Amino acid sequence: MEVSAETLKTLSDWFLLSLSPVAEPRRAAESSLYDAANQPGFALAVLRLVSEPAADEQIRLAAAVHFKNHLRARWPSSSPSPIPDAEKTVIKDRIVALMLSSALRIRNQLSESLSIISSHDFPLSWPSLLPELVSSLRSETDYTKINGLLGAANSIFSKFRHSFDTTALRIDLKYCLDGFAAPLLEIFLKTSQIISGGTASGSLSADALRPLFESQRLCCEIFYSLNSIELPEFFEDHMREWMTEFLNYLTKAYPVAVENDGTVDSLRSAICENLQLYMEKNEEEFKDYLKDFAGAVWNLLLTPASSPSRDQLTITAIRFLTIVSTSIHHSLFGSPETLQRICHSIVFPNIRLRDDDEELFEMNYVEYIRRDIEGSDIDTRRRIACELLKGLAMNYKEQVMAFVSGQIQEMLAMYSANPVENWKEKDAAIYLVISLATKAGGGGLGTQFIDVLSFFTSVVVPEFQGRSGNECPILQASALKFFSVFREQVPKNVATALLPDVISILRANSNVVHSYAANCIEKLLLIRDRTPVIASVSNALTLQPRYGPSDINPHLAPLIRNLFDALGLPDSKENQYIMKCIMRVLSVADTGGDVARHCIGCLVTVLAEVCKNPINPIFNHYLFEAIAALIKRSCEKDPSLITVFETALFPVLESILRNDVTEFWPYAFQIFAQLVEMSRPPLSVNYMELFKVLLLPETWKRSANAPALVRLLQAYLQKVPSKELNSDGRLSQVLGIFNKLVSAPSTEELGFYVLNTVVENLGFDMIGQYIGHIWTALFTRLQSRPTVKFVNSLLVFMSLVLIKHGPVVLVESINAVQGNIFVAILQKFWIPNLKLISGSIEVKLTSVASTRLICESSSLLDISAAEVWGKMLDSTITLLVQPDQPGADIENEILDVPETTGYSASFARLHNAGKNEDDPVKEIRNPKEFLIKSLSRLSAHTPGRYTAIIEKFVDPVNQNALSQLCTSYGCAIV
Repeated sequence: MEVSAETLKTLSDWFLLSLSPVAEPRRAAESSLYDAANQPGFALAVLRLVSEPAADEQIRLAAAVHFKNHLRARWPSSSPSPIPDAEKTVIKDRIVALMLSSALRIRNQLSESLSIISSHDFPLSWPSLLPELVSSLRSETDYTKINGLLGAANSIFSKFRHSFDTTALRIDLKYCLDGFAAPLLEIFLKTSQIISGGTASGSLSADALRPLFESQRLCCEIFYSLNSIELPEFFEDHMREWMTEFLNYLTKAYPVAVENDGTVDSLRSAICENLQLYMEKNEEEFKDYLKDFAGAVWNLLLTPASSPSRDQLTITAIRFLTIVSTSIHHSLFGSPETLQRICHSIVFPNIRLRDDDEELFEMNYVEYIRRDIEGSDIDTRRRIACELLKGLAMNYKEQVMAFVSGQIQEMLAMYSANPVENWKEKDAAIYLVISLATKAGGGGLGTQFIDVLSFFTSVVVPEFQGRSGNECPILQASALKFFSVFREQVPKNVATALLPDVISILRANSNVVHSYAANCIEKLLLIRDRTPVIASVSNALTLQPRYGPSDINPHLAPLIRNLFDALGLPDSKENQYIMKCIMRVLSVADTGGDVARHCIGCLVTVLAEVCKNPINPIFNHYLFEAIAALIKRSCEKDPSLITVFETALFPVLESILRNDVTEFWPYAFQIFAQLVEMSRPPLSVNYMELFKVLLLPETWKRSANAPALVRLLQAYLQKVPSKELNSDGRLSQVLGIFNKLVSAPSTEELGFYVLNTVVENLGFDMIGQYIGHIWTALFTRLQSRPTVKFVNSLLVFMSLVLIKHGPVVLVESINAVQGNIFVAILQKFWIPNLKLISGSIEVKLTSVASTRLICESSSLLDISAAEVWGKMLDSTITLLVQPDQPGADIENEILDVPETTGYSASFARLHNAGKNEDDPVKEIRNPKEFLIKSLSRLSAHTPGRYTAIIEKFVDPVNQNALSQLCTSYGCAIV
């Protein structure tokens, strides 16, 4: 690693400046480092600086961090500017030794760097790594360095925990086991002897013991990784040695200093994870040790401790007991005394709130909510304790439910005796009922041990009525959560009566409480009830909203006011639960007049503020959904509001485009599309100016904007008069956009959206001169990449052309590209793919088009085309008689943005600004009936001809289906 002193000095200066709190020099240094990263030898120069003992440690640490990030970006050979192979070889030769000789913070960064390299190169391209690690591990006596080696090995082997089980992965695992399983046991037993001797004699201080326990914890982590796929032979042969030491650490007491600071509990937690792994995957081999471990873990949970790691130990220990409780060894907990002790000494104490829960509620409402109502509490004491309860109830249901019911009554009695002091008891009771809820008939939630409605009325409702949300906020939040969870079980009249109280709680000072109130209202508006469909052919059920405009309108003014006021409360300016509730209310309520004006004013104010610094993509998505919902609901009822919305929205939307707020461009285009569709022709000058910009090639350069731009273009094609489209080459520009979109696999479907809209809205007198170019572009693309998705889109487009302009235009325009190519396309693409079409409108369109082809097109009615005719009919029947696809749960119709959504992610569609899908064949109610009656009329002209073709070319199953359809519609094919 020969690097000049001048280079080291330059790098040192840059890294020092990169730590500067002043923006300008910091950015200049970062820019210099970015440029230098493209130069040969950069990685080696940075690594040389990391190893330079004379350099300031802060500079070395910054260099180590930069080195790690440089490897992450450039070590893969597929990266834009990969590190040269020669440099990679030098780095791999030096990194282990450098890691061991570095200070702790730098060592940690180099360990992560080693892990990054190994994820790509180990073991095939780095065969020297494992022998080097093992050699260093056996020769080292300094446990800080030993732990560095074990930490690196732990990172390398962790892939066996998470990767999909493949032959290649098992080959890598065998290599690691052959080289590392024995050394791992050696260092584990060696360290155990040192700990045992040192604690027995008292010769080791707490400072000396901590790295030893850390070493054992890392060994346990590696044990888990190497055993994750299956039980290796080496570990089965040496199971007693491992289990003996595991049991010692769970049962022995150690010096107070390492017990109280969590050092030992971290090791015990890792051991409990290994016990859980063996119970799940190696129960037969592990059964002889199970009784001792169950007792040890149980006693550990009953032993008081103040360790900061006790929470994690409690969680892993309870999870192990839960696995045992649901296994064939559940009888270990089967006696009434044992069950009672587990419930009262382990489960119920861990369900009560603690000081750190209250602190989280007050100081970090986002994390509290994430754990409490978004399901990320699986690794919390409260949740895991309830999971143990459920596990015990699987085999001892009556006994467990009796303990739970009694405990709930005891908690509520304690609360009643002193509500001020004992409010946590009531909170724990509510939490118990919620956590033990199970799916009931019809998809709702219920419990097996308590009457939900009675509990709600007597225990939960008092926390709403006449409350501001500030009296006992945690308890009120729990009550609101109960209401949300059991919302389907609460009768409509009861919920409606409570709505004013929940609306009032929106003004609560606590972020958690007003967020829960908003969440509760939003979830209520999602409820759908199953109601019978009145139809002669079906006894199906349909889902209907339980709460509609008539339920929400009487409360709309205070509800809207309190929701927008809540956005002004401290730390809730971008509260996604509040905005989601606003969006849902505006999607349901009748908003018009002054209410609509007030809402759009408030929403535009919020939007203008977030445009300055878009940092919360979830909040901002619901903000745009709310705007779209308001436009949709208000303007449909009162078109005069369109100008109000245009006046309010145009400045901020234009500002988004003008100031290049790229995160919001797709949303802005969708809102513009909605406004264009709502507007009455002729479109204003502002709209037409935007249309000119939309047609420019520069507008389409950012691929992330393409779906929203297509949505806007579709709106214009529906609204712009044909004369306007025909002038200044605009239609040619539109078709140029189609051609560009359809040529790329990622946007080809969008190209069809444009093309379909052109055909739907323009006469053949306008598109006729371009139709040959359109077919040529499509067939060229079809020849190069005939994917199912593309062929299906093409089939839908051809069907649309037929429906709009007739079979003659379709057949002749295609044959004009190449003589008689239409029949070939039918045979190779239309007939095989017809049965793959999905979507109710698409199925109807393509089936009707196919019916018209076989009943009206001279090219198919010719006797020479009998086979094609028969196979076309066969595919059409298959398409029409296939079962309907199950509809999505209506409660989830509106997109809920996942927390991982970011602005760099793929296009996020606005549900409320979606294009209304028109039925191109709305005059035909039933495509099955249309097929049968069309065939009946056709066969009446030439009796007997089509019967023979059907018998020869239509599948017998479809022949039977055709016969049944003829009977259903009173027609015959003669």
